[in-house]
Amino acid sequence: MSRFLNGYELILASNSPRRAEILNLAKVPFQIKTPDYREEVLNSEKPEILVQKNSLKKAESISAEIQSGIILGADTVVVLEQEILGKPKDEEEAFLMLKKLNGKWHQVYTGVALLNKNNSRQITGYEVTKVKFNSLTESQIQEYIATGDPLDKAGAYGIQESAAGGLVEKIEGNFDNVMGLPLHTVKKLLSQI
Repeated sequence: MSRFLNGYELILASNSPRRAEILNLAKVPFQIKTPDYREEVLNSEKPEILVQKNSLKKAESISAEIQSGIILGADTVVVLEQEILGKPKDEEEAFLMLKKLNGKWHQVYTGVALLNKNNSRQITGYEVTKVKFNSLTESQIQEYIATGDPLDKAGAYGIQESAAGGLVEKIEGNFDNVMGLPLHTVKKLLSQI
C-alpha cells in the first residue's frame, strides 16, 4: 500500500487503536492525529452517506494542522434492519444494542476519506460487510459488557475481541472493514488521489 502514497506521509485522523493496528500490520508508515469531531448518527441518512460524511469531517478537522501529506479519516456504523447503531453512550445502551443484534444478521459500513494536502484533492468511499451474531444469553452479553470493550465501538462490539469471545457466528466480506478500516478500499482510493 505504501507505493500508492507516492512518497507522501499518511496521517490517520483517528484515535482508534484498531485502525492503527490495521495500518501497522500492513506495514504502512503513518502518523496519528486525533480528530476534533464527534461522529453523528442520523437514522434519517443512508448509512453509506453517513459514514463517508463523518470520515471526511474527521479528516477535515485536522487539516489545518497538516502542511503536506495525505490525511485518512474513517467512520464505522452497524446497521440492523435500517437502524443505524453508532457507539453506545453507556453500558445500558451497549446491552440494548447487543440484545438487538443477538442471533441476527446485520451490516457493518465503514466510510473512508482521503485529503491530499499536496494537491487539495479529496475522495471518499465505503465498504459493507455482513455479520451474523451468535445467539447469546443475557449473562453472556453482561460478561462481555463487563470487559469494557463495547463502549468505544459501533454496535457495541469489536470483531477482533468477539471472534475469541463467541459473539460472532459468521462474516461475509472484509474482516478489516468490521474492525474499522477496509484496506482494499483505502488502496483503491489512494490510487485515485
